[in-house]
Amino acid sequence: MKSSGTADLPLHYGYVPKWLAERMARLGLAITEAIIIEHGTAEVLRRLSDPFWFQSLGAVMGMDWHSSGITTSVMGALKGAINPRSKELGIYICGGKGLKSRQTPAELLNIAQHTGLDGHELVRCSRLSAKVDNTAIQDGFQLYTHNFVVNSAGLWTVVQQGMRNDSATARRYHWHSSALASFVEEPHTGICGINQGQILNLVAKEARTSRDAMLSMTTEGPERILKEVRKLVMPNRHEVKAKDIDLKRLGALLWLTQEKRPADFEELLLLEGLGPRTLQSLALVSEIIYGTPSRFTDPARFSFAHGGKDGHPFPVPLKVYDETIQVLGKAIQQARIGQSDKQQAILKLGELARKAEKNFIPNDNFEELIQKERNDSWKYGGKTVLGDAKPPSKHQLSLF
Repeated sequence: MKSSGTADLPLHYGYVPKWLAERMARLGLAITEAIIIEHGTAEVLRRLSDPFWFQSLGAVMGMDWHSSGITTSVMGALKGAINPRSKELGIYICGGKGLKSRQTPAELLNIAQHTGLDGHELVRCSRLSAKVDNTAIQDGFQLYTHNFVVNSAGLWTVVQQGMRNDSATARRYHWHSSALASFVEEPHTGICGINQGQILNLVAKEARTSRDAMLSMTTEGPERILKEVRKLVMPNRHEVKAKDIDLKRLGALLWLTQEKRPADFEELLLLEGLGPRTLQSLALVSEIIYGTPSRFTDPARFSFAHGGKDGHPFPVPLKVYDETIQVLGKAIQQARIGQSDKQQAILKLGELARKAEKNFIPNDNFEELIQKERNDSWKYGGKTVLGDAKPPSKHQLSLF
């Protein structure tokens, strides 16, 4: 097994309002089901272990695109939605924030009783991944959330997060099981910091207790630093800036769904009746489901699906959000009975957007785009933690 990456995020407190939490659970479940139908549960685990994809998922769900709150909120939403159907879906989510993280061993042993998996080995992996990031990695971050996701075949992913109060930052750690399932051979591929020598290298492959494993690691001499592979660092500011986004990707998508609109576009996609704003969101959701790892280097782009609960880049458009969930849900239902036309249409939507990028040249009206989304937000039931979006004043309209 290996650590597959980290994410450094500004530490955010607060809560997720009920109106968003319910939608996050429904959209998260639909996205998970779509990935399982298309690729299987192993692909869900692989994607959760990618810090860039995970941040993009949180952004498309309407969370603050850059904040630490994505970690606990996304995992909480997925756990609440997936676990009641774990037996059917073949995927189980354990742990959580605070006291819930301590329930992980008991949850894993209970899952093992029903699946035949080696519960004690899973508990060992859970504890070791936590001890490595909380104790062996001396980076100043204290873990406060730990989620262990396992499928019916015994493959697993860990998503855990620590906080550093002196800098008001959080660091998310991602782990993913491999064919070797070992903590011995350079388990970390995504940790970086000041060169202090080798920080993790267990010397025995046989199963050990957590304490013995940690003692083995601390006796190793400083020889080399572990190579960084996937590290995401998010800014402290709330606003989304042009530099946060691949404008060619976003611009091509908007051009396709809102301007190009050939006469046969909706017929081709079997998505009749959907307006350009919902197609915009569906195209980004399609990317989350079908996109390759290289497509998630700019997580802020995915906030243009459903905005953010803090109003950045714009309020969450509830009508669009609900329509996106409805369309995706119908596609999944049809796919279960062998009718995958709508699911293929959502796939095609993402493909068309990617093709449009080849010859698209972005302009410099990014700020105008965000302002237009904010001005139109009230039309789509826009909402933030502060309340409902209001129509723009005449003075605001006269500026554009």
